[in-house]
Amino acid sequence: MAKYNLLLPRMGESVSEATIVKWLKQPGDSIEIDEAVLDIATDKVDSEIPSPVKGKLIEQLFKENEIVQVGDSIAVMEIESEEIEEHNNPITEESSSMNSIVKEESNIPSSIPGAELLNEKADLSGEKEIKQNDLNSSSRFYSPLVKNIAFEEGVSLEELGRIEGSGLEGRVTKQDILNFVASKKLRENHVEVTSAALKKQASQSTISASEGDEIIEMDRMRKLIAEHMVLSVQTSPHVCSFIEADVTNIVNWRNRVKSSFEKQEGTKITFTPIFLEAIAKAIRDYPMINISVSGSQIIKKRNINIGMAAALPSGNLIVPVIKNADQLNLVGITKVVNDLAQRARNNKLKPDETQGGTFTVTNVGSFGSIAGTPIINQPQVAILALGAIVKKPAVMETEYGDVIAIRQKMILSLSYDHRVVDGALGGMFLKRITEYLENWDITREV
Repeated sequence: MAKYNLLLPRMGESVSEATIVKWLKQPGDSIEIDEAVLDIATDKVDSEIPSPVKGKLIEQLFKENEIVQVGDSIAVMEIESEEIEEHNNPITEESSSMNSIVKEESNIPSSIPGAELLNEKADLSGEKEIKQNDLNSSSRFYSPLVKNIAFEEGVSLEELGRIEGSGLEGRVTKQDILNFVASKKLRENHVEVTSAALKKQASQSTISASEGDEIIEMDRMRKLIAEHMVLSVQTSPHVCSFIEADVTNIVNWRNRVKSSFEKQEGTKITFTPIFLEAIAKAIRDYPMINISVSGSQIIKKRNINIGMAAALPSGNLIVPVIKNADQLNLVGITKVVNDLAQRARNNKLKPDETQGGTFTVTNVGSFGSIAGTPIINQPQVAILALGAIVKKPAVMETEYGDVIAIRQKMILSLSYDHRVVDGALGGMFLKRITEYLENWDITREV
């Protein structure tokens, strides 16, 4: 028998740590391959950590509610000796955990699973600023200008490697690294502002409870949501515009095709993918809605990544992101939406799937509300609320004159950051979404 370290795996490019929520296995329990050992939580999502090997749990190296860094050893398992060759991650007598290995030696052999993460962690614990000779030895090409900017701004080699280049053959351009630096500073400012807001909130007098009142402590996710909402209101001057859309054609079309769509694609089509398709088109028409603000700089996003607010069984909210929504057809959007929604309800989302959003949509109509004034999901500058679809009498123009008819109507409300989005842009953007919805082709084939 041999001992094996279970490491906290990489969970996304921008995720460096997680909180242990609950141990699903206790010392002495047998564990199968891919069986969940514990639940962890990041800033955005909760998820399970499975075991890559079969064995028995010997020791838990962290307690519940403790914070663990990516690459840390979180548990010790006992495995069959033949597993060593396959996974090559046994514990030696000199070291009972990979944490001590990291402290003693920063260069972990690459043959050990997770070594790349541990080496990265060791590197980041020392000097974070990138060195010119590191850049010169990099296998990826960087121009002298990009190298100088990286050196001056303290961008690490690992961070530089994550930048998606827009130049020839994917090379990182000056604008690429400037956008990355601006986004990095924005995230740092976000943390500073949040910390200041929490200190201010803590300094305020507490509200006394009366006899018989029930005191409920916020869970971790609700605390994060509360902080994020307070920060957003303090950061962005919110303005909200409303428009009413006639979606009768969409309702009739969906009623006609929903059965055949489910048989053909193996999934149900709801109204959400139809709305998202129209929104993605409108964002492409008005790209200045798809921006972020960093000081006096406006960062115009290249990708259209639409966040879709989803309510969880716990009562909390999560926002999975549909990446490059404008590049998907209706079938593609439908499958992504249904998959993300299902896994969100089951706490199966990956941290990366809740990050990188550039615009957010929330469906307040699913709870019966006809309209809402949502709070912007920072660092974005706009969020759209979809109201309930209701039947209303409406005046319609026909060749025989005006008539009153029963139509399917809904209200769309757009909250936007008045620092950078004026009423004209907000109104035109809303109008364009409405045009796409009202001009829906009733004869459209899936």
